[in-house]
Amino acid sequence: MDKKMLTIDLNSHVLLDKAERDGVETMYDRKLEMKAQCGFGLQGNCCRICGMGPCRITPKTPRGLCGADQHVIVGRNFARMVAAGTAAHSDHARDLAHTLALTSANGNYQIRDEKKLIGLAQEWDVETEGRDIYDIAHEVADIALMEFGKPHGTLKFLKNAPAPRQQIWKDYKIEPRAIDREIATIMHSTHIGCTGDIDSLIHMCLRTGMADGWGGSMIGTRISDIVFGTPTVRQTEANLGVLEENKVNILLHGHEPTLSEMIVLASEDPELVALAKEMGADGINLAGMCCTGNEVTMRHGVRIAGDFHQQELAIITGAVEAVVVDVQCIFPALAKVADCYHTKFVTTSPKAKITGSTYIEFCEETALADAKSIVREAVLNFKNRDKSKVLIPELKSSATVGYSIEAIIPQLDRVVNSHIDPAGTVKPLVDCLKSGVLRGAAAIVGCNNAKGVSNEAHLHIMKELIKNDIIVVTTGCGAQTAAKFGLLEKSAAKKYAGKGLATVCELVDIPPVLHMGSCVDISRILELVAACANHLDMDMCDIPAVGIAPEWMSEKAIAIGCYVVASGVDTYLGIMPPVAGSDKAVQILTEGLQDKVGATFTVNENPKELAATIIADIEKKRVHFEKLVEEKMAVPAEA
Repeated sequence: MDKKMLTIDLNSHVLLDKAERDGVETMYDRKLEMKAQCGFGLQGNCCRICGMGPCRITPKTPRGLCGADQHVIVGRNFARMVAAGTAAHSDHARDLAHTLALTSANGNYQIRDEKKLIGLAQEWDVETEGRDIYDIAHEVADIALMEFGKPHGTLKFLKNAPAPRQQIWKDYKIEPRAIDREIATIMHSTHIGCTGDIDSLIHMCLRTGMADGWGGSMIGTRISDIVFGTPTVRQTEANLGVLEENKVNILLHGHEPTLSEMIVLASEDPELVALAKEMGADGINLAGMCCTGNEVTMRHGVRIAGDFHQQELAIITGAVEAVVVDVQCIFPALAKVADCYHTKFVTTSPKAKITGSTYIEFCEETALADAKSIVREAVLNFKNRDKSKVLIPELKSSATVGYSIEAIIPQLDRVVNSHIDPAGTVKPLVDCLKSGVLRGAAAIVGCNNAKGVSNEAHLHIMKELIKNDIIVVTTGCGAQTAAKFGLLEKSAAKKYAGKGLATVCELVDIPPVLHMGSCVDISRILELVAACANHLDMDMCDIPAVGIAPEWMSEKAIAIGCYVVASGVDTYLGIMPPVAGSDKAVQILTEGLQDKVGATFTVNENPKELAATIIADIEKKRVHFEKLVEEKMAVPAEA
């Protein structure tokens, strides 16, 4: 099989050929060499939780040594994925809360969005009148940190959901308590000799996933906006063609903006820019990858080099002086690839040390100084670049990014009749859904997965939905697919969207696919759906909106799926999770949860079939939605 059949990205094709010429192994080589994957792992019915195992379930051995059947084993494994995913997002948020506690008027980190801080403080009953903004910030930080380990009560952000949704959570007993408590509860409950019931395990998965979406991720997004600024609409470019032959190229990869924001600041330092010119470069060029790429493009317009599957290929261009990483989604293989070129692979977090990297620990207390040291290392490395090894692919696409909720609302205000309706609400979006001009809304999120063709499922499903007047919002590597293939350009509406969506895009001046940020920023999407439901006095499950992860691969995505479903939003996966070994687990996730939370999972690994299913399901949901709208419109007339 030709490696190039594993991706539809043409820049990647160019660099896979170069990698072969250079004798460099990539993920694509390892995929072909691996051939068949472990069947027990794919089914989720191999248990290695205790020292008596591993125990593998077969027709001849239907139970493990402790007596756990396939349902319990699959459920335990799935639950531990949810716990890990929730831990990753929430530890990200914890670090940001610590950063908020370090803010000061003259410090490395300052308050960039005072309005958002005041809003959060008031939401959390913090006194703001007559107080210094940093005193307020530090109290808010302490409250945020208590959300991880408070001894009593449930998470604060739950009250932002529509009242019917809050009641469902209460009745089903999935209101998350402290974030760390839910993670610890799953880890304890999946220890040998604890939970042996698949229904209970799935129940815990929903509650722990909720601790991510309505806890860690939401805290992380809010604090990022407060400290680094709420994203605004801006232009950028995407794909490996954003690397520059005559500049020092620094690739920012990972997830936490505490590092990348400081690197952006350091790269603009006049002394370092002058040093780059002394080294023979024209300047310093930053490029982002994965969710760090989304963070810095939303706030600074830093161009996007690529997605999860392109991290090795960026180095193979031979034009990258340093890859600077923090946590999550970083290939350990980057160290070996970097050794084949002049690139410095710089790890910065004690949570993500990698053998063979250059480790420069990044501390928030000395953030700018640390960032300058890292940038200096990259600049000094420019002289070691071997021009004979440089090949930067030409393709890149323009993109419009930065669609936080605060940026979306002003776009909607463009069509508000100020004589009738107030500005600053989601009413124009709701009106388009009610009228059927927009048939629905879809959040397409998540990763890239080598089980499929890279970018193919994301791109096909996005194009099919917008063609059928379903507006798309996107985060993570899915957003980078949209950027690379031109779907974040405003002109894409005329080219790809149906008549209704194209009209909306023209009137409010937006592309048909809205870039809303990194994977933690899916919490923005939750809040947007909740705002629409609250405006209509409905539940979130009543809105014709869906969540889709066509190429998911990380445990974070499993946690996300659980909190999206628990929030009443049907969720569609393009890769089968490791649960097929239990027909009970499959039944609960794809059918049983409907009666509990009003939403379920649907899985189909064929992108064309999955897109068709999503469109049909949205149309079915519209029947219920339109009936509710009619009923609510009739109530005042009867009164």
